[in-house]
Amino acid sequence: MTSIDLNADLGEGFGRWRLTDDEQLLTVVTSANVACGFHAGDPATMRRVCELAAARGVRIGAQVSYRDLAGFGRRAMDVPPDELAAEVTYQIGALEVFARAAGSRVSYVKPHGALYNRVVHDQEQAGAVVAGVLLAGGTLPLLGLPGSRLLELAREANLPAVTEAFADRAYTDAGTLVPRGRDGAVLTDPEAVVERSLGLARTGTVISHSGAPIEVRARSLCLHGDTPGAVDLARRVRERLESSGVKVEAFV
Repeated sequence: MTSIDLNADLGEGFGRWRLTDDEQLLTVVTSANVACGFHAGDPATMRRVCELAAARGVRIGAQVSYRDLAGFGRRAMDVPPDELAAEVTYQIGALEVFARAAGSRVSYVKPHGALYNRVVHDQEQAGAVVAGVLLAGGTLPLLGLPGSRLLELAREANLPAVTEAFADRAYTDAGTLVPRGRDGAVLTDPEAVVERSLGLARTGTVISHSGAPIEVRARSLCLHGDTPGAVDLARRVRERLESSGVKVEAFV
């Protein structure tokens, strides 16, 4: 049976402000990318999301980012490799404390925003992320774009490399994500997102922004939690996958 993991970015709030409906999304997804305080999140939020995820059997992932609260981690930054590696380790460690306290653990690492896009091609920054994961100890899987430098370097370091696809993002002909600033970069038609999710799970293909079919083989499918109607859309995606014979389960 075909199977796929569903992940979402959670804990993206700060203080009294909340961006994602963590409680409801955790009834749908199988993996939670928890913000670790650098692009969003704070200790109380991290603790709450870890407790909810652990109670519902959802895998906890550290969503590491550039230090950019004001820009939500989506601004390009140049961080020295040693500094970036240390910051990645710091974020993983902070989340691990709350995951352990909740009776779970950090199961994987996923970069966020500008860092995610940067490590697709940037050897130095990708190497720094891998170094940060290694410094945190253990052999945590890295979640990233198929064909990225990040996943190549992860494999070289004997870390599990897990490929990811996006249900609501447009792709270039090269298999990378269309930058958010361009028209059509984010899919807003719910039915289109549902159909794309099914296609990615069953055939590993998607139609690019220019209309060309491209291969995107992925073990995990990202459903953004900060879009309007995110919870309802996530439920529709999961229901469609399962009714079509696709098993929805965590990759770890």
